[in-house]
Amino acid sequence: MKRASGVLMHVSTLWGEHSEGSFGQAAKDWIDFLCECGFSYWQTLPFCLPDEYNSPYCSFSTFSVNPYFIDLPELQKEGLLTKAEVDAAKQKTPYSCEFKRLAKERLDLLNKAAKRCTDKDGINEFLAKHPRTADFCKFMAIRASNKDLPWTEWTTDVVDEEVLKLWQFMQYKFFAQWKEIKDYANKKGISIIGDIPIYVALNSSDVWAAPEQFQLDKENKPVGIAGVPPDYFSEDGQVWNNPLYDWDKMEADGFTWWKDRISFMCEIFDGVRIDHFRGLESYFSIPAGETTAKNGKWIKGPGMKLINALREVCPDKLLIAEDLGDITPEVIELVKESGCPGMRIFQFAFLGDPGSTHLPHNYDNHCIAYTGTHDNNTLLGYVWDLDEKTRKHMLEYCGYFDKDWDKGYDAILRTMFQSHAGLLILPVQDLLLYGRDTRLNKPGTSDDNWSYRITKEQLNKIDRKKFLKWNQMYGRV
Repeated sequence: MKRASGVLMHVSTLWGEHSEGSFGQAAKDWIDFLCECGFSYWQTLPFCLPDEYNSPYCSFSTFSVNPYFIDLPELQKEGLLTKAEVDAAKQKTPYSCEFKRLAKERLDLLNKAAKRCTDKDGINEFLAKHPRTADFCKFMAIRASNKDLPWTEWTTDVVDEEVLKLWQFMQYKFFAQWKEIKDYANKKGISIIGDIPIYVALNSSDVWAAPEQFQLDKENKPVGIAGVPPDYFSEDGQVWNNPLYDWDKMEADGFTWWKDRISFMCEIFDGVRIDHFRGLESYFSIPAGETTAKNGKWIKGPGMKLINALREVCPDKLLIAEDLGDITPEVIELVKESGCPGMRIFQFAFLGDPGSTHLPHNYDNHCIAYTGTHDNNTLLGYVWDLDEKTRKHMLEYCGYFDKDWDKGYDAILRTMFQSHAGLLILPVQDLLLYGRDTRLNKPGTSDDNWSYRITKEQLNKIDRKKFLKWNQMYGRV
């Protein structure tokens, strides 16, 4: 793998004036910043419509995109919104996403733009090329006719035409704006890595449109649900409640749904991280109705059969295996055979195992190294929370021996830049030296997540020359 580096930051974290990051000028400025620092990658989180807790890892469709990322000033330039309408949508705070306000106001505002849009041919052409996204739009329109109830409780198939046109417009406009941003990034030498959750929600157009692809009973209720078993961190394990795939039926039709999914992702991104990759080797099945994961069991997954099918449609794209958690020799072998680079997390390196693959001296070239992921504390928060003995050992490992440990932060970053890992990814908070109050997500909780944002002023405080020097010095440019 060619040595390189990049930054992990979701689009929602971008600065701007309208409650959440968007595909406006800030996105281009961010790309310019990456170039000036010598970074080559921008990694984001999933682009699908988030759930009611604002998580991009649970959605009404894996083939949907988040309309909140549509840039309002761009719509104003096109004459689809007035200046007064855009000004009225200006945020109250620049420091966090205003999710409640977005949920209350944004779709009504975008509906005004949808009604003024005259590019019907462009929308129809887009939908013809993306039939599963068209299914999602229809799903949302029928859902509206059923008072937003889950599809398993619907009593009518009537399509709300206004809602249908709104969702069709928003998906089309998202793609148009994102294409401009992605083209800008690629011309600047920046590749963009996306993310796909392995599972989808029961109440989604994915399951509604193809229930036979999932382990459901005759009443369309899950037979088994996804999760992970009890471990050191959780006595009861985790119950995710996602329906499980019927892998036999998926294999019988050549994994068509998954091929469509990865094609959709690879149209949006230059590379994709596959979340919970170990579930492709064996997946954990919990009997439906269980409140803990104690009675679940591991069942063999599709393995290389699926990987080979995905490679048929995206032979040259970077696919990253999120190989974290309960990793067995079989999972290690699947990651190796797949050719997908795995992940190494600095914050997992000092748990007492001298042979840990997360220790930087154990990284090989064919891996992606992170100081932390969207589910981890920030690096500074992690260092602060360590016990004194572990912190001292960790800093000495990184070549820092001063008693004033809070000045040892750069030693950690240099260690990561120096490592053999082919690709190094740093969360944006770790460039800023920010603490745990800027953490993006805390797994197992549903409140106060995903809302962190930066300001342009904060970004401008980052020492671009330092990161450019490190990228050059350690061969990552």
